[in-house]
Amino acid sequence: MELEKAKEEIERGLINKSMIVVVGNCFVDYLGRATSRLPKGKRLVLIKGDNSISIHQNRLVRPTNYMVGSRIGCFLGDGTLIIKSTKTKPAESLTATFFDVHGVHNYEIEATNDLRLSGSERDLNEILMGDLTMIEPGLKPLNQQQHFRKGIADIIAEDKDGNLVVIELKRREADFASVTQLQRYMREVERLKNIKTRGILLAPSIRKNALELLEQSGLEFAKLDFELTPSENQKAKITGLQTKQQTLHEHIRRAK
Repeated sequence: MELEKAKEEIERGLINKSMIVVVGNCFVDYLGRATSRLPKGKRLVLIKGDNSISIHQNRLVRPTNYMVGSRIGCFLGDGTLIIKSTKTKPAESLTATFFDVHGVHNYEIEATNDLRLSGSERDLNEILMGDLTMIEPGLKPLNQQQHFRKGIADIIAEDKDGNLVVIELKRREADFASVTQLQRYMREVERLKNIKTRGILLAPSIRKNALELLEQSGLEFAKLDFELTPSENQKAKITGLQTKQQTLHEHIRRAK
């Protein structure tokens, strides 16, 4: 495919907020909190309408490189096609330099929050580890079942600003103890890593006194609905996710 034609297709997709798939031979440079380079090779670049970009090879589930919430541009170089993604806070860039492009395809895919995932009770954590962006754009998993002196945190992640995030999953209504547990894990992570840390509590619902403590502690709550089945052969389903934190006033009003 001619590079100029590929550039036109990519720019059309960027304007229309389409899902853009680019396949070709390229090398990839990342500059940010660290630096890295992928050597020249055949890869797939996926650009989504939410201004995220990810680099994929023909192995592994997760992308080799990615950025979210960035500004993406496309231009021609000296016999190359360059796709560049940049951010200012924090300052970072991801640049894919193509020497030849095998194909560019744009797809109009409607954005939807209608989430339907399945898995056993044990798989719920695995589902979340596979894609934390369902909770928050740019959230990426670092560790699962992190052991501390007094308990085990479900997921440790990093947000788009480089802050650590402790995520605690409760399969039933979150109570006062759930919040203190998350608060304890968050403080432990801050002490060990000496870095700003957030805490997110996921549960189908939360009690009034727990919500009061949550707000006072500066923690976050996301309403996670799912169905658990008793049989190992059957599936548990995540039936919905509400990430807008409900205030105490809203919680009381809904409970009436």
